[in-house]
Amino acid sequence: MKKHSLLAICLCAVLALLLAPGAALAAKTIKVGIVDTYSGPPSTYTNDVRDGFKLEVDKVNAAGGVLGSRIEFVTRDDKFKVDLGLSAAKELIMREGVDILMGTINSATALAVSDLVKNEKIPFFATFAKTDKLSGEKGHRYVFQITENTASAGKAGAVGLAKQKFVKYWIAGDDYEYGHALAEDLWKNLKKLKPEVELLGQSWWKVGEPDFTPYITSILAAKPDAVIVATGGAGCVPFLKAAKATGFNDKVPFYMHTATELSTLKPLGLDAPEGVIGSSNYFFYYPATPANKAFVEEFKKAYGREPKVGALYGYLTARFIIEGYKKAGSLDKEKLINAIEGMTLDSPVGPVTLRAEDHQALLPMYMGVTKKAPGYDFLIAGDIVTISGADAAPSLEDIKKARAK
Repeated sequence: MKKHSLLAICLCAVLALLLAPGAALAAKTIKVGIVDTYSGPPSTYTNDVRDGFKLEVDKVNAAGGVLGSRIEFVTRDDKFKVDLGLSAAKELIMREGVDILMGTINSATALAVSDLVKNEKIPFFATFAKTDKLSGEKGHRYVFQITENTASAGKAGAVGLAKQKFVKYWIAGDDYEYGHALAEDLWKNLKKLKPEVELLGQSWWKVGEPDFTPYITSILAAKPDAVIVATGGAGCVPFLKAAKATGFNDKVPFYMHTATELSTLKPLGLDAPEGVIGSSNYFFYYPATPANKAFVEEFKKAYGREPKVGALYGYLTARFIIEGYKKAGSLDKEKLINAIEGMTLDSPVGPVTLRAEDHQALLPMYMGVTKKAPGYDFLIAGDIVTISGADAAPSLEDIKKARAK
């Protein structure tokens, strides 16, 4: 009888623990898998995504987690190769059992992972890949684009360039998804805003091109008024270095999205070319608001450096995940998606909405011109103009048309 009584008491104790409020949630760990490029030039962008994400995750874990559950994350280096990125995403889902995927700076990799998560029904937060197909033509329930896309960058770039006196253009860039998408979106919008612009020609080089001199020479021979340079994460720093070495920026004005980002300029120090027109979603020195100053101070305290634009993307991804689970009141993936659709969060750049219709984060765009400034051992952006996230984003009508194709 005593043995039976003891067994009954143990069973009751176990049942009490299992049925206690929050017990099921507390036993669960939220696991996030990050697939990104941590080798070579793109790492100047992607390391900050990871670190901005970690900063917020560490804070919420220290406070008890989300719904009583800790957030853990693991990373995989795709070396900027689509096949490696897709294999890593599959491994994270099948073997690691991740609840969420995030990352990718390579647009082609992002599209491949997007197709995968659509079938596996795993939420995927694209943090740096900028192809507009992610939230446009190939958008679906399980993919979210936290960075601005090429449609947003192209629209914002067109708004800025349309105000310039340039008429005759040349387009040049990386011969892959991002380069072509950015150039097409920018030119389409520029033609709408300024019909008289003329495209003299185009130059496309392979990703990782070691020598830009022949391309620069042929572009200068065409004598355009300005050049649109559509380079991705692997080409921004090398191209700016070549522009400085050849005097390209002194001979012809050119616009390059991300040319003003700290990620692009800091590796070059004071040897970056001046007078380059560029755009970005984030500068640690602008806007000079209390929220941005606090973010910069917190990031510098944790990592000993100023946050780059990727830190904003990582921060936002963490915040949407954390606040999404809280709003859902459940760790169910479908409820998480429902909760974050249309959600607006405060951020270092002001309120950011994750648009319900296409899962695109509506981020402001800051356009400026590279310049030297006292107190900095790298170039910064001057003459900054702000284009709101709502104004830069593609219209919902355009999204519907893209998805109807």
